[in-house]
Amino acid sequence: MTAPLRAAAFAVAAVLVFLLPGWIGGVHGAFAVIAIMAVAAYGLDIVVSDLGEVSLAHTVFFAAGAYAAGLLSTRLGAGAWVTLGAALASGALIALLLGLVTLKLREFVFSLVTYAATVVAAAIAHNWSVLGGSDGVSGIPTLDLSVGPLHLAATNDVELWPVAFALLLVTLYAIRQFRRSRLGAMAMMVHLNPRLATMSGIEPRRVRLAVFVLSAPFSAAAGWLYAYQRAYVGPDLFETYFLVLMLTAVVLVGRRRLLAPLIGTALVVGQERFLSFGGDVNAIILGGALVIALAVLPGGIDATLRRLVEPRRATLMGAPNTKPVVQP
Repeated sequence: MTAPLRAAAFAVAAVLVFLLPGWIGGVHGAFAVIAIMAVAAYGLDIVVSDLGEVSLAHTVFFAAGAYAAGLLSTRLGAGAWVTLGAALASGALIALLLGLVTLKLREFVFSLVTYAATVVAAAIAHNWSVLGGSDGVSGIPTLDLSVGPLHLAATNDVELWPVAFALLLVTLYAIRQFRRSRLGAMAMMVHLNPRLATMSGIEPRRVRLAVFVLSAPFSAAAGWLYAYQRAYVGPDLFETYFLVLMLTAVVLVGRRRLLAPLIGTALVVGQERFLSFGGDVNAIILGGALVIALAVLPGGIDATLRRLVEPRRATLMGAPNTKPVVQP
């Protein structure tokens, strides 16, 4: 498929997805949550898929964006554009500080330290009165992105859906451009062959730090919009659910597939919203999906389907005759 044809197909698909909640009716809230959580998962995706590290701190960036929106809007009366800038900055700053601490760490130890950072952040959110303590921050005003005569307020889920959809599209474009960029290429080289990367003049630590910091604003932006969507921010954002949801969305379908985290998020959130079996059962399903993706489906659903389809495709196309020719 040529590039223009691919772009046209993507545009048509985007329009259909945008219109789908209206056709179904009454599901704009669910679609908005899917878009928001997918954006949060994309922040983790470039660390896991492109850098080869498993960060357990992206709930901190998600919560940082949410708290920035909640605190600035309720206590200072800041507008949505200001809170968005603060959310992106807070996520990047926390990632920079954490990245400098974990710069020399790899794999298992890196994951442990990032998880410890999440535990510390949750304890601070629960006990620090500046952040609202265990009560959190409530009364967050409705989202208003109006600029001059252009009125862009979202007073309900129907009006919030276009904002969530736009944020998702911006994220998809940014992830695509990152993977085509020099930094994206260096990240893959550092991931696949750190020694060769060093011999090529690349500094692996600097690349890891750059990618880690770059990943944080995506999750922070998702937290920012999530705060406006539910008009409340609290320590519950640090619960294991959000971390498991992001990890499952990243690994369930396949790594380094542009739409994989979106599809994974849609499967998880769609089950919870449209085929719910209750909170405890839903949690078991979510955890089970992560275990299956890691233990039973290496490479995700995409890789498993490819392994099943390719032999059949080769058979239908006619496998080449590999028998040796016996000369008389």
